[in-house]
Amino acid sequence: MNPQTYANLYGPAQPAPPAPRQRRGETAVGLLAVLLWILTLASVGWLTFLVGMVALWSLADGASWAQTRAIALPYVLTVVGAAAALFALAFAPGVRRLAPLTRLLLLGALAFPVPTALALWTWGRVG
Repeated sequence: MNPQTYANLYGPAQPAPPAPRQRRGETAVGLLAVLLWILTLASVGWLTFLVGMVALWSLADGASWAQTRAIALPYVLTVVGAAAALFALAFAPGVRRLAPLTRLLLLGALAFPVPTALALWTWGRVG
C-alpha cells in the first residue's frame, strides 16, 4: 500500500502510546488480596459442608424438615447477609474511588476474620 494512501485514509502514522506502568506494590496487594479471599472462601466452604452434613444427619436420624430448617436457615441467612453487606460496601462512594486491587484487599480483610476463626474453631472441635 502506498504510504500516502494510508495517510489520506487514516491520518499520519502515530506511535502507540506507552503501556501503563504498574504502580509499585500493586503485585503485592493483588497477591495478598487473592490469599485473603482464598482463605475466606475455603473457610466458608468448610462451614457450609459442616452445616450441610449436620442437616443431612439430622434428617437421616428422623428429624422433621422444620427442625432441619431451624439448623440450616440461620447459617444461610448469615452468609447471605454478610455477602449483601460486603456488596453494599464495595459500591459505597469512598470505596469505589479506590483502585480495584485495593478495594479487593479491603473487602477481603473485612470478610476474612470471622469465617476463618469459626472454621478453625470447628476444625479443632471436629478433628
